[in-house]
Amino acid sequence: MTEAEPIVLVVDDDRSMRASTERLVRSIGYAVQTFASAGEFLAAPRPQGPACLVLDVRLPGLSGLDLQHELTQSGIQIPIIFMTGHGDIPMTVRAMKAGAVEFLTKPFRDQDLLDAIAVALERDKARHAGEKVLSALRTKFETLTPREQEVMACVTGGLLNKQVAAEIGITENTVKVHRGNLTRKMGAKSLAELVRMADLLGVRRGTSKGPTTLV
Repeated sequence: MTEAEPIVLVVDDDRSMRASTERLVRSIGYAVQTFASAGEFLAAPRPQGPACLVLDVRLPGLSGLDLQHELTQSGIQIPIIFMTGHGDIPMTVRAMKAGAVEFLTKPFRDQDLLDAIAVALERDKARHAGEKVLSALRTKFETLTPREQEVMACVTGGLLNKQVAAEIGITENTVKVHRGNLTRKMGAKSLAELVRMADLLGVRRGTSKGPTTLV
């Protein structure tokens, strides 16, 4: 399946501003979807591919800053570019601390907005790529038997084969067999690569009180 094309989402209650922003973004080849309010945006389906949000601060009902907070609370990760005709320092600081890519004060240069959009979309492309890698690793990890998962946690936690054997109550030879199987299933070419995989997955060694876990 090919990745969905990047899209720029614009939320602004000013019809002329929405139209001019849409024309500008389309002029460089990106898809655009516009909304007149935060509520209209929240009611729409989330994009499946890389996206960014060009967001006016002052909106009827839910403000742009409140929408940013709502998205964060809902676990929706989308890079935001704020624009406003009434910016102030506290507002800018709040937006940037919450992860905004840029805070533009109207009137701003077209190129400033296009530059911010390019940065935001690259950031979201990287996030999507990371999520794909993690999803693939999780799928591989789930093919391991519970014992192989346990051995992986111990090995990537720094234990030698004989220490793993003592830790989980099996022979060292059996540890070697499980280690070879899990390394093959995970597609790791080295211990260092296996450790990186475990770090990405959040694999943690179990204890006498609990099993190996993903965090």
